[in-house]
This record gives sequence, C-alpha cells and structure tokens, in this order.
Amino acid sequence: MYISTLDSLKVGKTVVYFRKRKGISQEVLSGLADIGRSHLSAIERGERKPTLETLYRICNALDIKMSTFIIKLEELL
Repeated sequence: MYISTLDSLKVGKTVVYFRKRKGISQEVLSGLADIGRSHLSAIERGERKPTLETLYRICNALDIKMSTFIIKLEELL
C-alpha cells in the first residue's frame, strides 16, 4: 500500500519508544544528539519531521542503527 506522506506522529512515537527504552529524558537525548530540546520535543509530538541529518544524530545518541529505527517505524505505519 502506497502512503503519500510520512506520518509525523508515528515518527515522533518511534523516537519516544527508543528514548524511553534507553531510559533517558528529552534533555539528555537532545544534548547527546546536539539538537535543541524544544526541537526534539516538537519531533516527538509530531509537529516537526526530522531531517535525515537530525534523525542520524538521534539514532547515534540512542545507540541504534537508522535501519533499526525505520523497521520500528514501519511497524507503526
């Protein structure tokens, strides 16, 4: 099934899933990923979609491969 746009709420839920699994706060994750906490919060709420660079930084900070993130995201889609 073709989906014309990526659901930003599900992207955010995927970030939250991995962040909570790692047991860290938004503040810690944003510091590790070198992005603003308010930016991370907006991503988690589905208000913003991360760029590929931002997603890469988040995944590195969470110690996961981007492919692992995408697999989880696809489960939600």
